Amino acid sequence: MNPVKPIIQLKNVKKSFFLPHEKHDTFIEYATNPMRLFKRSGEQYEVLKDIDLDILPGEFVGIMGRNGSGKSTLLKIMAGIYHPTSGKVKVNGKMVPFLELGVGFNPELTGRENVYLNGIILGMKKSLLKEKYEEIVEFAELGKFMDAPLKNYSSGMQVRLAFSIAIMADADVYLLDEVLAVGDMAFQEKCFNVFRKYKEDGKTVVLVTHSPQSVKDFCDRAIFIKDGIIQNSGSVDEVIEAYING
Repeated sequence: MNPVKPIIQLKNVKKSFFLPHEKHDTFIEYATNPMRLFKRSGEQYEVLKDIDLDILPGEFVGIMGRNGSGKSTLLKIMAGIYHPTSGKVKVNGKMVPFLELGVGFNPELTGRENVYLNGIILGMKKSLLKEKYEEIVEFAELGKFMDAPLKNYSSGMQVRLAFSIAIMADADVYLLDEVLAVGDMAFQEKCFNVFRKYKEDGKTVVLVTHSPQSVKDFCDRAIFIKDGIIQNSGSVDEVIEAYING
């Protein structure tokens, strides 16, 4: 029997960011001493260190870690938002990242117009968006606001609209951040029902979360990342214990 081919594969992935020690950001400073452009002092901060990770088709995987552990960077590398400093990333399928929701929204356009704009950016056809429009509006609970300019929406309303559009995009892999469960408890439960539906449909899902309960409720496998290194990967209960004690 042939082994199952990973749908997401990371091999020896590292990610570093440059942290400047000094800030010279005025035109006068650069004009009077242009060599400052080439003499920036600082250091490379390694956020991820030699990450090896396979996600199999149909897995619902939870990634846990404290703030600054590297979990969000890891998710953005999977999504292609960040490129690794070194190592290889391979995704075998269509992916929808629920990370940078609302990218491409135009604040001067109405909510209705932004449904089509954002949906097309996500790779959806206009005909599908037209078919799903009422469903999107109903899920977002923004019916009476759809003909108002997006600049008049609160940040929560914008995220709800973006989330409602994104769930209509059919994909093989979904990357989720639990902070997207916005709004009141009833709306949060609607978001969680979407996650449950993905699980029932055998979709591949990677969920970044601080919540042990969310991992227990949804995930087949869990990963605990600390200081840019995968400390534990496997049983949900074992990883949650490591996260709590780590």
